[in-house]
Amino acid sequence: MKLHTLSRRTFCKLLSLGAAAGIGGAIPFMSTKTFASANTTPKSLIVYFSHSGNTKKIAQFIQETLNCDSFEVKPAKPYPTDYDTLVNLAREEKNNHFRPELAGTIPNTGNYQTIFVGYPSWWGTMPMPLFTFFEQINCSGKTIVPFTTHEGSRFGQSLRDLQTLCPDAVLLDGFETRGSRSANAKQDVQTWLKTINIAQ
Repeated sequence: MKLHTLSRRTFCKLLSLGAAAGIGGAIPFMSTKTFASANTTPKSLIVYFSHSGNTKKIAQFIQETLNCDSFEVKPAKPYPTDYDTLVNLAREEKNNHFRPELAGTIPNTGNYQTIFVGYPSWWGTMPMPLFTFFEQINCSGKTIVPFTTHEGSRFGQSLRDLQTLCPDAVLLDGFETRGSRSANAKQDVQTWLKTINIAQ
């Protein structure tokens, strides 16, 4: 089955059944520490990778709006801070289909119906740690909501890569913004969430 776009009518049905996240007040931003238990109503989970902090800012805006859980994907071996070194390493990892080991414990995604996935655009796709993450979970029947920060490449080929990684999931329209604008993107994020019928 191919990844496909969820219609407004279908998603509204999911909302009425409680399958998507509800709206709540803002909560402190969390990373890898608080997740829904198996006995709670499925909530949304934000999974994101952020090197410079731009993508993390968008993840915070989503969490503040939806009151959902989050998990920051980090490689076991941190990436270099030097820009040129990082760019070359990211290109090498992509060309070699490298799957870096992740730090921490991956949450039980079975507790979530909707998974937001955020990332900076590196060489036209997601950073390789997110490939590692998605190859370790089961996305069948879930709703995937992408968001990315970039400096001109937008989603690149990352949506096709998500389709390959999550062939039996539903893909909603994503959010993209330049990294340099991420700190001021809260209103744009809220408008996007309303457009895809996740926020009111």
